[in-house]
Amino acid sequence: MRIYQLVQNIRSGYRPNLDEIEELLRAEGPELSHIFQAADEINRQYNGNLVHIRGIIEFSNYCRARCAYCGLNAENRELKRYRMEPDEIIEVAKEAVDAGYRTIVLQSGEDLWYTREKISYIIRRIKALGDVAITLSVGERDFEDYRKWREDGADRFLLKHETINPKIYKSLHPHSTLRNRILCLKKLKELGYQTGSGFMIGLPGQTLRDIARDILFLNNLKVDMAGIGPFIPHRGTVLKDAPAGSSEITLKTVAVSRLILKTTHLPATTALRTIDGTGAERAFRAGANVIMLKLEPYKYRRLYEIYPKPLGPEKSIREEREEMVRFLQSIGKEVAQDRGDSLRLTERQ
Repeated sequence: MRIYQLVQNIRSGYRPNLDEIEELLRAEGPELSHIFQAADEINRQYNGNLVHIRGIIEFSNYCRARCAYCGLNAENRELKRYRMEPDEIIEVAKEAVDAGYRTIVLQSGEDLWYTREKISYIIRRIKALGDVAITLSVGERDFEDYRKWREDGADRFLLKHETINPKIYKSLHPHSTLRNRILCLKKLKELGYQTGSGFMIGLPGQTLRDIARDILFLNNLKVDMAGIGPFIPHRGTVLKDAPAGSSEITLKTVAVSRLILKTTHLPATTALRTIDGTGAERAFRAGANVIMLKLEPYKYRRLYEIYPKPLGPEKSIREEREEMVRFLQSIGKEVAQDRGDSLRLTERQ
């Protein structure tokens, strides 16, 4: 009965401690079903029955970083690298906006070929297309870069912390520190970005206690979005032989996160959909309310491989969005027509 009471207390505004979050993550059977149901109800309470479809342009697979889990890491010599020209990125964004997208996510490896000025140019040109939100996901950059891009109109920034365990973080990121990652996230919030972070499930050495700390970190940071997906090994990394993360623990973590984060946008991540064919539908029933679809041309998609995943047959941007709309409607969801800005915006105004 303790889990049922704990869930009720959280729904009433109680902030659970680390032990209690871990207890929720250990739930099984009827107690776990209750958590999933409560997460779905909280999602509907704050976000309605809506799912936001975002479009993501993965515009470069060059990366200076050496992340142990990522196929784009600088030490992967087998990967064919590409960069999209700024005007090419803008053309893809225009096609996406014409197809109905209200959010464009610009993501790449940490590629300094895209200078502050180049990314500023891309932001300004996309914002001129209409009332469209821009999310940047380009890693750790100079704080003045972040400031300039915010001034140019970038609305959001996604920078996953991946794990709040400093020992695991150090083993995965030989080129950077957890301290600097957290500093970047805090600076992004100070600059007024709608800020997203997130973490992986199933990293070598990770415990449920670590996952509970990750959720607590996101709550304390008051993130606007949180991407939670399973670790998937890539043949071009040092973790190529490590087991993949569990879809079941991932779904449980999404649900517990929804209980606690309430208004934060939670995507049904591509990684979850890759290892679990029903992952999207299950995630939407566990509190998720966002999904992202690739926009870049297929000749680039097969090269943007953080982890291995199937591509499927080639379709237009409009066709892929319409297909997702039909899927969402088939599971009883409605497609949001607005930009899907953070619900925390009204709290900050």
